[in-house]
Amino acid sequence: MSFVKVQKNKAYCSRYQTKYRRRREGKTDFQARRRLVFQDKNKYDTKKYRFCVRRTATKIICQVIFATLSGDRVMTAANSTELKQFGLTAGLTNYAAAYATGLLAARRLLNLKKMDSLYEGQKKVDGKLFSVADDVKDRQPFKANLDIGLVRATTGNRAFGAMKGAADGGLFVPHTEKRFPGFHIIKEAVQANKRGKVEVKGSSKSEFNPAELKTHIFGGHVQAYYDMLKKDDAAHFKKQFSQWEKCLVAAKVKNMEELYTKVHAAIRAKPAHTKKAAGKPVRKVVTPAPEAVFADSKGRKWRRQAKVASSVKRERIAKLMAQIKATITK
Repeated sequence: MSFVKVQKNKAYCSRYQTKYRRRREGKTDFQARRRLVFQDKNKYDTKKYRFCVRRTATKIICQVIFATLSGDRVMTAANSTELKQFGLTAGLTNYAAAYATGLLAARRLLNLKKMDSLYEGQKKVDGKLFSVADDVKDRQPFKANLDIGLVRATTGNRAFGAMKGAADGGLFVPHTEKRFPGFHIIKEAVQANKRGKVEVKGSSKSEFNPAELKTHIFGGHVQAYYDMLKKDDAAHFKKQFSQWEKCLVAAKVKNMEELYTKVHAAIRAKPAHTKKAAGKPVRKVVTPAPEAVFADSKGRKWRRQAKVASSVKRERIAKLMAQIKATITK
């Protein structure tokens, strides 16, 4: 019989620690969260804010959150589906929509804190690196660190587009241009000599082209594909961009750059959250309370009996039992 080493012995089981629930579910990177949440010991009860960006299949979500002992608290939130009220009804998950959502979240928060006139941000979008911390006013700028969750921090990621929108909107989000579209690393020249030995000439350099970032902010990359399909493949264009065409016609603009310019101006003009008007109830009261009977638009009926005292219940049960006994004796 071969020797089998017991891995999960008594010592292993006594040292085993169950991981946090959200770690088991694969939803939270607690190592990253710990670094974003922990506060300096000499800054007692000073909140540490996070600008959280999350992306689903249908929308971009931006929130400004701070942590407490009883759980996280959301100060303000914005998602790309709200851009419909500003005239953008298509392309709610692309880079330009992420920028607009970040801009909306920033302007909404500063409006809430009465700092919107103090820090107006970058009104003329040019794609260059911008930070409100370079020009501090009477009140310190609102600082929030970027939290992208489990998303891979790759160059051109839409999470950084939302961060750029928040920075241009007046929030102080510490960052560099390293993860924006337009940032390129020029690799060092490699050359082999006669013997096949590799020689390195020069060193790698990096460059940033703000015009390329500006193109993405105004949907230029989408516009190029839009124009190409419209010219070459009408059937594919109708399938891919039918909603976009309706959006451009409704907004009365010629191209996407004009559309996003109007959207940015509308966001700055009125960033506050607006509640939807309550819809009219579809149910109709057939019989009033206490034994209410309702009917819906399709004619289906149901009963909702109101709460009554115990004495009333006993009387009702006694009356019902008397009726049953009368039918049995007959």
